[in-house]
Amino acid sequence: MTQQVVPGMACDAELDAVGLACPMPLLKAKLELSRLASGQVLKVTATDPGSQRDFRSFAKLAGHALLHEEAQEGLYRYWLRKA
Repeated sequence: MTQQVVPGMACDAELDAVGLACPMPLLKAKLELSRLASGQVLKVTATDPGSQRDFRSFAKLAGHALLHEEAQEGLYRYWLRKA
């Protein structure tokens, strides 16, 4: 479930996945999350419309919290809190 937060919220790491096609945004996010400590937040920016489905499913299956997601003008942003 997505929790509503302020989109400009602080994050511990950012991943720019702009221009990458499926499954690369998700794979790179998984690698970046592995470097973070439990409870830290990763912000991901992507342009792949399929990333919406991917990040929702991934967060649910992996136990991470999808804190917020937004889509504006072809950019998709996700804030994930590591489990």
